[in-house]
Amino acid sequence: MERLDDIDLKILRILQEDSKKTTKEVSELLNLSASPVYERIRRLEKNGYIKKYVAILDKRLVNQPITAICMVSLRYHNEGFIEKFERQIKALKEVQECYHMAGKVDFFLKINLGDLDEYHEFVRLKLSKIENIGVLESYFVLKEIYSTTAYYF
Repeated sequence: MERLDDIDLKILRILQEDSKKTTKEVSELLNLSASPVYERIRRLEKNGYIKKYVAILDKRLVNQPITAICMVSLRYHNEGFIEKFERQIKALKEVQECYHMAGKVDFFLKINLGDLDEYHEFVRLKLSKIENIGVLESYFVLKEIYSTTAYYF
């Protein structure tokens, strides 16, 4: 893996803050010409440092204000069961994040929905159909204190 220099890191910080900044705007912030900044950004994309550009939506304005955290423990833990569970979870559009955990639970799921009735239907009609779930614990976010997608380096 290539080593990033200070300029690469500055570019990544700028784009994490606002990925809509143009190459010209980024180059002005760095006091560099646009062409080398453009080449650096393309290299960062090509080498996988920048995976994609997204818009972060306001969950209330898109009618998804309820955030549920689901802690899932599986009944069976061999590789086939885990891979099947992961495929089934990826197919559920309601699941925004899924992490395979070490500790008391096997998986951590983040789900956003419109209301508790929608969550109940999601669990009843979709999540409960996944046969290897042993224990499912649901927690609901009362207030989002802080959230970021940025990495600090």
